[in-house]
Amino acid sequence: MPPDRVVIATMHGKEAVIAPLLQRALGLQPLLPAGFDTDRFGTFSRDIPRLDSPHATARAKIAAALECVPEAHAGVASEGSFGPHPQIPFVPIDSELVMLVDRRDGVEIVGTHVTPRTNYAQRVVEDARLAVAFAEGIGFPRHGVIVTAAVDGKSHPALLLRKDNLSRAQLLANVADAIAISGAACVETDMRACSNPTRMRAIKRATIDLVRRYRSCCPQCGRRGFVPTERIAGLPCGACHAPTDMIRGVVAICAGCGHRREQSFEAAWADPGRCDFCNP
Repeated sequence: MPPDRVVIATMHGKEAVIAPLLQRALGLQPLLPAGFDTDRFGTFSRDIPRLDSPHATARAKIAAALECVPEAHAGVASEGSFGPHPQIPFVPIDSELVMLVDRRDGVEIVGTHVTPRTNYAQRVVEDARLAVAFAEGIGFPRHGVIVTAAVDGKSHPALLLRKDNLSRAQLLANVADAIAISGAACVETDMRACSNPTRMRAIKRATIDLVRRYRSCCPQCGRRGFVPTERIAGLPCGACHAPTDMIRGVVAICAGCGHRREQSFEAAWADPGRCDFCNP
């Protein structure tokens, strides 16, 4: 029997890290949709805004790719988001998801990876030499940079947008053009996977998580994706035994038959310092 075929919804080279894992670890046959345009779902350069959540956008990419490749049994798409760390000031994070949807049974499995190991950054400059220094600081030319016009200290891609800066000379020329148009240029990391090896590694880690989830099946009905999705709070205080907000375990719930399995953590007691009664 031939292997199940899976179409990868990408135009930016993500198949380089996704396809080998799907093939080796899951025995799937990866396919690519010819001439597929994922930029229509949103771009990091903001000339085309992403209108929906990362999960909904990944689903839309998969649906479009499955239309292009009707012989595929399933589709895979990746979506990334970048922004400030929710707890550590001035530290950016990369949140990646890789989603697989099987068109035959509707199974949806999502692998994720969140990491502060990203070179996501931008700077507004009025001097081309500062643009080069910034670009080299984020790994240029191995990592790509995007140049846009800047107005009032903010990127303004509608005035000027140059994505493929492949050399120092090209970068200098594009920054000079932006400064000539608006008085300043915004130089930022190109977060497209094909232009950012650091992001590509994060996508690979999210794909590994997808493989782990795909391999985990419900013990009752065999549906794939049976992994913990909920946390259980209430780990008792080690001094007064009252429940705290610390996590005491996790729960896996099958999306097919509803089978539920709880898994408790090894820690039996919470530090009294985390107790609202002992340490109000």
